[in-house]
Amino acid sequence: MSLVEVTDLTVEFGSVRAVAGLSFRLAHGGALALVGESGSGKSTVAGALLGLHRDTGARVGGSVLVAGTDVQRASDEELRRLRGGTAAMVFQDPLSSLDPYYAIGDQIAEVHRLHARVSRRAARARAVEVLDRVGIPDARRRARSRPHEFSGGMRQRALIAMALACAPELLIADEPTTALDVTVQAQILDLLHTLREETGMGLLLVTHDVGVAAESVDEVLVMRHGEAVEHGPVGTVLGAPAQEYTRELLAAVPRVDAARGQAPGTPATRATARGTGTGTGTRTGTGTGNDPDTSATGVAAVGEEDASRASGEVVLEAVGLRQVFGRGKRAVSAVDGVSLTVRRGETLGIVGESGSGKTTLGRMLVGLLEPTAGEIHYAGRPHTGVNPAVQMVFQDPVSSLNPRRSVGESIADPLRARGRAAGRDEARIRGRVRDLLERVGLEAAHYDRYPHEFSGGQRQRVGIARALAADPRVIVCDEPVSALDVTTQAQVVALLGELQRELGIALVFVAHDLAVVRRVSHRVAVMRGGRVVESGSADAVYDSPQDPYTKQLLAAVPALDPEAAARRRAARREPVAL
Repeated sequence: MSLVEVTDLTVEFGSVRAVAGLSFRLAHGGALALVGESGSGKSTVAGALLGLHRDTGARVGGSVLVAGTDVQRASDEELRRLRGGTAAMVFQDPLSSLDPYYAIGDQIAEVHRLHARVSRRAARARAVEVLDRVGIPDARRRARSRPHEFSGGMRQRALIAMALACAPELLIADEPTTALDVTVQAQILDLLHTLREETGMGLLLVTHDVGVAAESVDEVLVMRHGEAVEHGPVGTVLGAPAQEYTRELLAAVPRVDAARGQAPGTPATRATARGTGTGTGTRTGTGTGNDPDTSATGVAAVGEEDASRASGEVVLEAVGLRQVFGRGKRAVSAVDGVSLTVRRGETLGIVGESGSGKTTLGRMLVGLLEPTAGEIHYAGRPHTGVNPAVQMVFQDPVSSLNPRRSVGESIADPLRARGRAAGRDEARIRGRVRDLLERVGLEAAHYDRYPHEFSGGQRQRVGIARALAADPRVIVCDEPVSALDVTTQAQVVALLGELQRELGIALVFVAHDLAVVRRVSHRVAVMRGGRVVESGSADAVYDSPQDPYTKQLLAAVPALDPEAAARRRAARREPVAL
């Protein structure tokens, strides 16, 4: 008997059918990935396995069996035993899944006591045991920490530890690595693989990242509009997809081995005229913290158009930037002596792990943070404070847009602040905003809609429109596509490239996704611990990295080839504490 048997599953929310006749099986100890774009029904299926749609108003049909339990017909008591005991779930956002008031260890112990009926002491001991098992250092002490005292990767490990507390037969992981940088993502995926080997538990992985699926599972089920498009062994589905939609999904995945301007997965010989050509060039070496613009002409010898751009006007320059938070013994240098230049019409990519100083640097370039030391020059002159000509697109458009105001009003703010459009003529301001909405691929009629009425990709387009309202010469993009699925990522990246070509805007693209950064960047700076450890043309940094840290980052990027992923996992694998 299979661990999971889903037969003709349907889930409807009002008039919307989120899942339409889905069937699949998962064997004991097996691993299956549900892959698809946002809105494909992946998370809805995961919730149905634990009966999470009960009493929500959703209409659920078909049959769902998990470890012999008929989820549709199970009593509330049977569902309580199933959830956390037989099957456990790891959610995408650990901060919203963990109680900020209670210590991590206490929350894990509570779950264990609920299902195992053990003493408080035994439950706390089990909490320490599973925290140690998932690689939390000094687990006994850290069990007393609260969620805000853990990093993003550690919080995700804590959620996995909570799921393991009752030794479940099935682990459901819903986008467990979406917000993590590549090295932490690799660690979490390696951990899940190791735990499967050690415990024999089954894994259902929900993800929009095809590379994550290749690293983690035996089988892939591709979903679209609530239906199964393709299902089979991971090597077959990713290596020789039978369906057009699967091929389109794979084509949208950015690759670290694809030069700028080259379609993902396209052989290097077919690079477009906009590509970066030879892939050679001069760049700074390890630990200099110097300007990435280091070659004689401004960049490496690349395509003719790129070389022309790089030798053009410097619109933004940072000289010896330093940012220190705190005082005395508690002082932390978030950015330490970074210098860089950005030229008209080019994209400078800034990559690094969480905590490397990327976002702090971006906020200083925009003027949201005053540097502790160093200078920012705009158009050749020192500049302090907020500069309307340098705008920012934020990582999370939900938190950067006022939920009580229409998106049109939010986009109009920069126009009103600068007294634009004929002395604040409201009719002309409204017309300008409608033009901007259409320019970023939305509709003029969207002016009066509110942020919650848009998808994630559409909200990011609103953020781009708001940045364009100030007629900037530089836009700093802080993780603009990190929470989007691959096809939406590709659309937003294409939009930024189109705007750059038409308007001559310079982009500073801050991200932890190295593949996306290579797709968009002419030059790249790699940050670690507040310093630039390596920089140069994108081809030079990616094809021939010099610094060990850069090599480590590139080695952690998920591979679409399951065999290559297994080899890389074996190379970087470390034993998980028992």
